[in-house]
Amino acid sequence: MMEGVLIKVGMADLNIADEGAVLKTTGLGSCVGLTLYDPRLRLAGMAHIMLPSSDIAREGQLNIAKYADTAITELLLRMKNKGAITERLIAKMAGGAQMFAFMGGSDTMRIGPRNVEASKLVLKQLAIPLLSEDTGGNYGRTIELSSQTGMLSIRSVQFGVKEI
Repeated sequence: MMEGVLIKVGMADLNIADEGAVLKTTGLGSCVGLTLYDPRLRLAGMAHIMLPSSDIAREGQLNIAKYADTAITELLLRMKNKGAITERLIAKMAGGAQMFAFMGGSDTMRIGPRNVEASKLVLKQLAIPLLSEDTGGNYGRTIELSSQTGMLSIRSVQFGVKEI
């Protein structure tokens, strides 16, 4: 996709980038890749969210990047520590697919859609507008976010590359 240094964001991970660096995460199936961008500072942030809520956490040491409710809040904090202003931020996201078909209407198996819903709820609570999204479906995605432009590039086997 892009220019600059490449910063990989792993599963259940988050990071920020500036000075033209590009944030990239792969393997977004039911996971959500949520991005924040401050256009004035050209500061970008990305979280690879696996699950909707930290209320279900069972691990001893909580991985805050794993859950929508804690990852987005932490990403915002890191960006604010670099000078970002909440009112300037815009969000974009991709992923949240329903990777497997299940019989019955069990909500616990709707991980992808629940990740999308939880992410949108947190953004609403933080008053950060969701500018654009590429979510749902039943296919995986890889995303890259440019700190230079704020452009989110989404790549999938089925649909090639699109930019939002």
